[in-house]
Amino acid sequence: MKDLLAALCLVAVIEGLLLFAWPLAWRAMAAQMLQLPPAALRRFGGLVLAAGLAGLWWARH
Repeated sequence: MKDLLAALCLVAVIEGLLLFAWPLAWRAMAAQMLQLPPAALRRFGGLVLAAGLAGLWWARH
């Protein structure tokens, strides 16, 4: 449970850093994502999820 909380905190730090450092680029990316169809967002989400799981597996083994 402690590792899960640490991971969620790191996500918050990374998201906050991106918003702090590049707010206009983040806004433009969000606007572009609104234009994508749900299927494309789902595929992208699946790819990010798979990459995250692979990275977690690699880091733990």
